Amino acid sequence: MIAVLAGGVGAARFLNGLLNSATPVVAIVNTGDDTSLHGLYISPDLDTITYTLANAIDPTRGWGLADETWNAMSALTRYASHRPADSSAAPTWFNLGDKDLATHFYRTARLQEGAQLSDVTREITAAWNIPLQIMPMTNDPVRTLITLANDCEAGFAGSRISFQEYFVKYRHSVAVSEIQFAGADSAQPLCLDELRIADSIVIAPSNPLVSIAPIRALRGVDELLAQRRDSVCAISPIVAGSALKGPADRLMTELGHDASVVGVARLYAPICGTLIIDHADAHLASHVESEGMRCIVTDTIMKTPEITVALAQCALEATS
Repeated sequence: MIAVLAGGVGAARFLNGLLNSATPVVAIVNTGDDTSLHGLYISPDLDTITYTLANAIDPTRGWGLADETWNAMSALTRYASHRPADSSAAPTWFNLGDKDLATHFYRTARLQEGAQLSDVTREITAAWNIPLQIMPMTNDPVRTLITLANDCEAGFAGSRISFQEYFVKYRHSVAVSEIQFAGADSAQPLCLDELRIADSIVIAPSNPLVSIAPIRALRGVDELLAQRRDSVCAISPIVAGSALKGPADRLMTELGHDASVVGVARLYAPICGTLIIDHADAHLASHVESEGMRCIVTDTIMKTPEITVALAQCALEATS
């Protein structure tokens, strides 16, 4: 069995490369990004991975469904001028497409019936005919909280906001001084058995600080990964000093890490024996190895299905 620690667009694309694997695959997915809006429970990473593997993702945005419409969001603007100042009703900064709403309607209703998030995730992925197992990292609430270092448009330096406010509302354009994972200390991880028995463990090319770190923050996860370090492989989401998508490079710099494959190596070295980097960073391979990791250089920018499959195969061979 192959266990993949996953979060966001990079992980979704990487998992596509494992779809035809002869070995069972389980994706352990970050839920620190989960949020509630309009009374709906929303799991962005779970949905992005599900829609991508179902070949239903919007290929331009990298999130949401293809051929989406936005009538509900558009209609909400009618109420904006009538909303009391202290109300959070009908926010329009977080777009939910009309078809995408159906997923959130279903998830919310099932959770209100008493189902666990893992149960609902199995039902949703079965409805989309996903051929590999997708599981949330925990059924308990864990929320990624961002402390702002500088003013944003509302002028609240030092304030703590949700990840989705940082990522979507403020378009990750404000500097960060701290990231916390509220609830991680008491949350029960769902993935320990999978990580214990997996033949290979792969850390997908996801943001190390806000996609993978929430999983690592769960009790027992880092300890188990450290015990299995030689069978753990990671793929750097940083290429030539930049994130291919999202704010990973800026977050690393703002929080005192080197925004490079060497910085990624330092973050992962205690739990991971091998780091895969892109040809653009081949000159840094020896620096990665000086952090105590084996370094493999290959194509990591998943521009074509062929490159994606080859990258997935490279990761599996690295831990075999």
